[in-house]
Amino acid sequence: MKIASVADIKAKLSAYLKASEDELVVITRNGKAIAVLLPVEDDEELERLVVAYSRHFQTLLQTARQEIASGSGIHHDQFWEEMGDESA
Repeated sequence: MKIASVADIKAKLSAYLKASEDELVVITRNGKAIAVLLPVEDDEELERLVVAYSRHFQTLLQTARQEIASGSGIHHDQFWEEMGDESA
């Protein structure tokens, strides 16, 4: 793992992008980590990362988990029935 300041990243972006292919690059501001550069292998991986770190998606997941825990969710089979399960 490499650690670099925002100023270093701005000055040597290409080099840090290249370095991120081999290891994470943590970007700091005033000594505090604020971001990470990491390589993306393909579009599917990018989509997984975007969804995983989406605040909106995480809020939806938390709401769904709370509904399931309170018993107000729907059963897996019912969900797919209502969605018109394409595999059926």
